Amino acid sequence: MKTVSIFGATGSVGMSTLDLIQREPDAYRVVALTAHSDVAGLAAAARQSNAKIAVIGQEAHYRALKDALRGSGVEAAAGEDALVDAAQAGAEWSMAAIVGCAGLRPTMAALKAGGTIALANKESLVSAGALMMDAVAASGATLLPVDSEHNAIFQCLAGSRLDDVARITLTASGGPFRTRSREEMRGITPAQAVAHPNWSMGAKISVDSATMMNKGLELIEAAHLFPVGLDRIEILVHPQSVIHSMVEFRDRSTLAQLGSPDMRIPIAHALAWPERIATPCQPLDLARIGRLDFEAPDEERFPALRLTRQAAQAGGAAPAILNAANEVAVAAFLKGAIGFLDIAMIVEDVLNRYSAPVPRQIDDVLEADAQARNMAAQVMERLTA
Repeated sequence: MKTVSIFGATGSVGMSTLDLIQREPDAYRVVALTAHSDVAGLAAAARQSNAKIAVIGQEAHYRALKDALRGSGVEAAAGEDALVDAAQAGAEWSMAAIVGCAGLRPTMAALKAGGTIALANKESLVSAGALMMDAVAASGATLLPVDSEHNAIFQCLAGSRLDDVARITLTASGGPFRTRSREEMRGITPAQAVAHPNWSMGAKISVDSATMMNKGLELIEAAHLFPVGLDRIEILVHPQSVIHSMVEFRDRSTLAQLGSPDMRIPIAHALAWPERIATPCQPLDLARIGRLDFEAPDEERFPALRLTRQAAQAGGAAPAILNAANEVAVAAFLKGAIGFLDIAMIVEDVLNRYSAPVPRQIDDVLEADAQARNMAAQVMERLTA
């Protein structure tokens, strides 16, 4: 049996991972499950999977979690140190699916402990990509991409050398406002922004998809995972979300990975790699789909794409600053405090106003993250005054 831990077990990726594991009860044994604040969801998942330990990120919820697990035999723990301890608990395979930069410390701890880490927390790699890849090299850990686009690239590259890659194409659905003008997007509500046309995702990543910030973050992630150079990584809008990404080689052969828009497909690939397991996902029916469309991304209507490429080119702490400002702005938008178009404007303002030294350790990344969050809050205060 493969021992597994899931960080962010009550989110969409975490629940999809648990769904696959529960379909193969003789193949996997759960060591640790974590959640930020969803005590009921975490306790239910821990009981159902017979996890060894359940960790809630917010320490104030420890007693509630302990009570919810009474009599189950599942150990309860809480707080950031407990998350790091769980990441070092020795699971052979760990799913890193904590949303945002909050997942950085446990993900780094898991990488340093070795084993196989399935990465669904793109913000960690965006903010601390160089440090994370150094940790992989030092520990001998295996890092498997779970984002559908990066998992698609990983599959397309199987058996090939990066030196032979001419171009990597990240496909993007374009989100729910792909055909809207800037003026039409001005009055977008949080409910409209989280209604993705193809994928079922959490609120934060759904808003990132709507602004296309998500695709920009994926570009930075791809630059770390597949270091072919930013000039050889491009974004292509593909509304049907059937082709998840493509790799063109120097002989001009292009390989694409296709599948239904269901996150259980890339999760299953990472969970069973280098083998494969069955999933309950819908088979691809190209005759029913009928056509596949493509178009160039519009950086005028979706400036997040321009901002993320600029941050990637700048390197150093710039991606961490961009990510932190975006997290703050998206949270404010979801609360109705700012408008949809304000998100990218706030991010650009913070990038223009604040810079930090090149991070040498995780604490440097977290310091840049904290300062960028403060700066974003100040920008919003001026905006809403």
